[in-house]
Amino acid sequence: MARRIDDGPRPKHAQLSDVLAELAVRELGPDVAIPSERELMTTYDVSRATVRKAIDNLVAGGLLHRIQGKGTFVARPRVESRLHLASFSQDMLRRGLTPSTRLLRVDEERPPAEVAKSLRLGARGTAWRIDRIRLADGQPMAIEQGWYPTSLLPDLDAEDLSGSLYTLFDVRYDLVIDAAEQTLWGEAAEGTTARRLEAPVHTPLLVFRRVSSAAGRPLEHVVSRYRGDRYQVHMTLGPTSTPAPTPTRTTRTTRRDPS
Repeated sequence: MARRIDDGPRPKHAQLSDVLAELAVRELGPDVAIPSERELMTTYDVSRATVRKAIDNLVAGGLLHRIQGKGTFVARPRVESRLHLASFSQDMLRRGLTPSTRLLRVDEERPPAEVAKSLRLGARGTAWRIDRIRLADGQPMAIEQGWYPTSLLPDLDAEDLSGSLYTLFDVRYDLVIDAAEQTLWGEAAEGTTARRLEAPVHTPLLVFRRVSSAAGRPLEHVVSRYRGDRYQVHMTLGPTSTPAPTPTRTTRTTRRDPS
């Protein structure tokens, strides 16, 4: 029997959110559709506005997701990652997921000025551009565009690029990624990116720009766009390691006129 939604101290949309959350977790499971808005209105004797607000709350929280023209479904649990220096393949394997790759392109090009500078390519240096879609258990998780110096990685286009590039660099070129600088921001999936990630338009994306090096030599400049409804990041924070400035004593010197 459906739980009653009443006029108590909690708003009706909040009560309905609780009901739908319990339904999603205990009875339905990932990728299963929840009842339609009309069914929910009838079952719980609430307005359409109440139903939509309840569903919006759960979509925002990541428990549900909408597919245009199909309905609202229980979302798959997000893959959680701690920020650390590892390849996508290594990251997914640690979580018990099977990584795979769709290679979109690999070409030798002169990269944009920002990339050329970060890779220290000089005026004429080139890099391999590698575009890939990364999947976990067959589900598109991220799309990435990476740049890698051709001078350090000759004939990279002849190698198998479907797995971990970090492992390939180590085994084939004796180059171990040992440091990186990474920046994170948010975007919304649009156009080609949304289609390749098989994501509804406006799906939130977590975007990472990483510049990695091996023994002090820049080896990678990659931008990865992860589906925000399938991926989340965990960070452990602590006090800043930057020491407080030490007060300095100012000495006033009086200059005497030699005359």
